[in-house]
Amino acid sequence: MLVLFETAAGYAIFKVLNEKKLQEVDSLWKEFETPEKANKIVKLKHFEKFQDTTEALAASTALVEGKLSKNLKKILKKIVAKDAHEQLAVADAKLGGVIKDKLNLSCIHSPMVTELMRGIRSQIEGLITGLPSREMAAMCLGLAHSLSRYKLKFSPDKVDTMIVQAISLLDDLDKELNNYIMRCREWYGWHFPELGKIITDNLTYCKCVRKVGDRRNFASSDVSDILPEEIEEDVKAAAEISMGTEVSEEDINNIIHLCDQVIEISEYRTQLYDYLKNRMMAIAPNLTVMVGELVGARLIAHAGSLLNLAKHPASTVQILGAEKALFRALKTKRDTPKFGLIYHASLVGQTTAKNKGKISRMLAAKTALTIRYDALGEDTSAEMGAENRLKVETRLRHLEERGIRRISGTGKALARADKYQNKSEIKVYDPSGDSTLPAVSKKRKIQEVEEQEAEVAVKAKKFKAEMKEETNVEEDEPVKKKKKKKEKKKQAEEEEELTEEVPTSSTVEVRQNCTTA
Repeated sequence: MLVLFETAAGYAIFKVLNEKKLQEVDSLWKEFETPEKANKIVKLKHFEKFQDTTEALAASTALVEGKLSKNLKKILKKIVAKDAHEQLAVADAKLGGVIKDKLNLSCIHSPMVTELMRGIRSQIEGLITGLPSREMAAMCLGLAHSLSRYKLKFSPDKVDTMIVQAISLLDDLDKELNNYIMRCREWYGWHFPELGKIITDNLTYCKCVRKVGDRRNFASSDVSDILPEEIEEDVKAAAEISMGTEVSEEDINNIIHLCDQVIEISEYRTQLYDYLKNRMMAIAPNLTVMVGELVGARLIAHAGSLLNLAKHPASTVQILGAEKALFRALKTKRDTPKFGLIYHASLVGQTTAKNKGKISRMLAAKTALTIRYDALGEDTSAEMGAENRLKVETRLRHLEERGIRRISGTGKALARADKYQNKSEIKVYDPSGDSTLPAVSKKRKIQEVEEQEAEVAVKAKKFKAEMKEETNVEEDEPVKKKKKKKEKKKQAEEEEELTEEVPTSSTVEVRQNCTTA
């Protein structure tokens, strides 16, 4: 059995001397403990050394992709074809299938072959003669760098450090321009204050001041190449009746020098913006299509690099740049922010305030995909970014149109708006609204009056009956009192009679007792 072994220095083909020991897979490593033992198992038959790193890189990439390189094909035809009856042990099953199809050689790949490859690798310096260990290590390091560079598609155009520096410089230029322009307007405003209200564009203002200088020169100066005719006439009219103070020629010269600085910085900013736009299209074309070059560059600068940004999940990309608000919300237990730097993207800016959160979340998810595609993918086209942007725009349109869709039904069809027709109606004043009393019909009023009269009559009858009863009671009361008085008199008389009879009987008895004595 023959063994195909790939190294950083070249291809090696070994002849297996003792195939019986290969059957013991678990104890095969013991046979490769020393170079002497290893030479008893396998023997080097042929070694094809690579001429340079380029050839080594081409062979390695072909092996990684499972393809058969030209150099390997020649070696197999020359060496292995002589022993066509023997099997060829390979480390990759896919490569074995390709060799079998093209060269009609029987290849084998099994756990036994894997263990054999591991043993050969451990004693490669002793098995391959004429190859120093230092040279082997240098070849391994060079091939590793070349292969890594090939896999990552490394090129100067992919350096994102330039983007980080360019966007930082662009922000600094914007701050300096604002300070310079504000100072220029305030300074020249003491001399010609009306000019600041007439000319609103900062760059045009500075160009006009640099060309004319003193306001008295506006009448004789031609600024038609800077200002439109209407604004030029307004400026000349305002210069004649200006309320500004007089300034010296030296002051005007300093103001003109400041205007020169503003114009130069503005031109350099425009040039830097074009440079940044081109670099973003070269490094991250899909990200640029999704959120624009400025927002994309700020995201890369905030993360440190495009690769670091690709490691962030979509939720982090969404709030990147709003860290202070996030931690403040977590500390105070309030709602977390919905967007950070991605808020300045055009897709988020053109939505209503109600849908900004939803669109920013969806845009962050699609942006995270495009970032990873740009950082790790091999394709440099912007097709994926355009497709994802179209999806986000469709979702945005759906959210914006949801308000005029039907409430009932499936909600897929739009509500039909009928053609408007103007109908003039003459409205008559209704006086019934003037009264706060409830409106009642005449029949109902008559019925209510009759019912009220009947109720009054019934109440009157009840009242008369009650009065009669009271009068009868009052008449009976004195009669009863007289009877009671008579009865009391009779009782008193009877008691007096009884009291008179009792003492007479007692006196009689006393007299009788006295006579007897």
